[in-house]
Amino acid sequence: MKLNTQQRLLNEHEVADSCSISVLTLRKWRSQRRGPQYVKIGALVRYRPEDVDSWIAAQKAPSGESCGVAQ
Repeated sequence: MKLNTQQRLLNEHEVADSCSISVLTLRKWRSQRRGPQYVKIGALVRYRPEDVDSWIAAQKAPSGESCGVAQ
């Protein structure tokens, strides 16, 4: 497997901002294995942008599911 070392990794603050959630929520999801995949580099937690994008895409609600807004 060839790694792309020029790829920029995101920190938890950047991911939380891009998802409009708090860092604490992202940390909670990580401990529950609910959030996007991450990489540990020593004590650092980093996210690959494509992993975040894939996770967001997987969160789509099924067709026909209502979001509670009256139509």
